[in-house]
Amino acid sequence: MTSARESEPRPALGLMGTIPVFWGEVGGVDDVLAAKSEPHWVRAELEADYQLAPIDYLDSDTLSRFAYIMLAQPRALSGEENVALDAWVRRGGHLLLFADPMMTGHSRFALGDRRRPQDVTLLSPILDHWGLKMDFDPGERPGIAVVEAANLQIPVNLRGHFEQVGEPENCILAADATLAHCAIGKGTATILADAAVLDLHAPDPRAPVALRGLVNLAFGTSGEIAGTMAARPAKE
Repeated sequence: MTSARESEPRPALGLMGTIPVFWGEVGGVDDVLAAKSEPHWVRAELEADYQLAPIDYLDSDTLSRFAYIMLAQPRALSGEENVALDAWVRRGGHLLLFADPMMTGHSRFALGDRRRPQDVTLLSPILDHWGLKMDFDPGERPGIAVVEAANLQIPVNLRGHFEQVGEPENCILAADATLAHCAIGKGTATILADAAVLDLHAPDPRAPVALRGLVNLAFGTSGEIAGTMAARPAKE
């Protein structure tokens, strides 16, 4: 993540997802008011260069305020949200999406608790629309592994793998097909089929550098991204 110059305003970054990046892992409004939540380290990393703005719902009016959006294991999107997000990207928006097929990060909330991060990604409609299919190997053993792309070491845990489907093939795949960068209309979508890099509790030591690199990939210029990612094969 390129450090913002103090004399320049930080660009706005819309943020939405079930991973508690903005508010921390809170039990409710009382925790927020009493500052009882554990702050997420990712928020400080992002705020070094961006003004974060939490988003609850994706519609054209909300999305039009941003050039950059980050979705961190979002809930299932409605049909209207899928349409709005696709249109926003095609008009020139830049998206960084963490879509994990099997979340492994620890949460203080039990399975089934709505305050817990979404356990599996539910984004097949928008991925299909962009020509991507995500596969997951249920026999893979849990534990941190590292995939490499664009000179980054990205910690992953029970990751997914992308496959391009349909025509035209508009995505570059890297990091053993765990990372996809797609040119969609005038915009781009950079998608990681894992979210271990955003773990709140005991994050991998490589996570901050990996996050900064992914942000740079997602919000840099398409030419720079294509050149950097194409330097490595899709299947490593």
